[in-house]
Amino acid sequence: MQFPAPVPVKWISELIHASLYGNPDGLATGINEIHKVREGDLVFVDHPKYYDTCLQSAATFIIINKKTEVPEGKTLLVVDQPFEAYASIVRHFRPFEPAGKMISDSSVIGKNTVVMPGVFIGNHVQIGEDCIIHPNVSIYDHSIIGNRVEIHSGTVIGSDAFYLNSKKDREVWYKKMPSCGYVRIEDDVEIGANCTIDRGVSDATVIGQGTRLDNLVHLGHEVVTGKNCLLAAQVGIAGGTTLGDGVTLWGQVGVNKTITIGDQAVVMGQAGITSSIEGNKTYWGTPIQEFFQKRKELVMIKRLPEIWEQIKILSSREPPKTS
Repeated sequence: MQFPAPVPVKWISELIHASLYGNPDGLATGINEIHKVREGDLVFVDHPKYYDTCLQSAATFIIINKKTEVPEGKTLLVVDQPFEAYASIVRHFRPFEPAGKMISDSSVIGKNTVVMPGVFIGNHVQIGEDCIIHPNVSIYDHSIIGNRVEIHSGTVIGSDAFYLNSKKDREVWYKKMPSCGYVRIEDDVEIGANCTIDRGVSDATVIGQGTRLDNLVHLGHEVVTGKNCLLAAQVGIAGGTTLGDGVTLWGQVGVNKTITIGDQAVVMGQAGITSSIEGNKTYWGTPIQEFFQKRKELVMIKRLPEIWEQIKILSSREPPKTS
């Protein structure tokens, strides 16, 4: 999330009651989680395992629970509970806004766009021209929808990310990281019925131009699809994953978090994608393999009884006599 204007880091340190080390005169331009940080951003870290990753990231301002050496060009904000400090900053700049009506007065809807009965459009939503939003669609705050987009009944755009801070030394083990990101749907996209598209934790979930989603598709926080992707029913993609252009995922494909699927990859139904895969190939299975290799293996498995019978016949024959 980018702040409306750069914010003095001294002011932020006062807001979260932090001790400041490094440059005290810096200006923070936004707040992000570690996978999306850019120069000028705030980020938090509360586990030694991730200290180095965070300190060496692009983030300029780091909320941390231990005083350590300050890398050049960085500023540390030391607090006991970095997660709580991060959450308080998010709530300050992106507070919850209750809806007063089904279509918010702060939303912007382009010409020739049809909004059917029962649609909810939240605060600060932007919808382009020539769109069709079918009954009972819910579009949460700050979502951005391009031109000529069609969204079918029951779909939810911009629900909170399933992104949790886990600590088993407190009464509530899992605390939700507040979502201050958004969803951006580009031009000429069609989204089927009863799909769920989560907003980013701190950045954008993006559906690329010309992409088609079947019914019952789920995209996690900060998933980015390229242009002209095809996602069949019951595909589920975990947060932070990137699809290249022209990717096809057939029914019930499950995709792991923070991986990359190359351009024009095709994945057959019910496959499980656990790590990044190259483009311009066809895949199948769990764990996933190239389709034609997997098919050869299945053919051999089907032949195993026949092969076993041949082995038994050969082993039962008497060995040839030697003179």
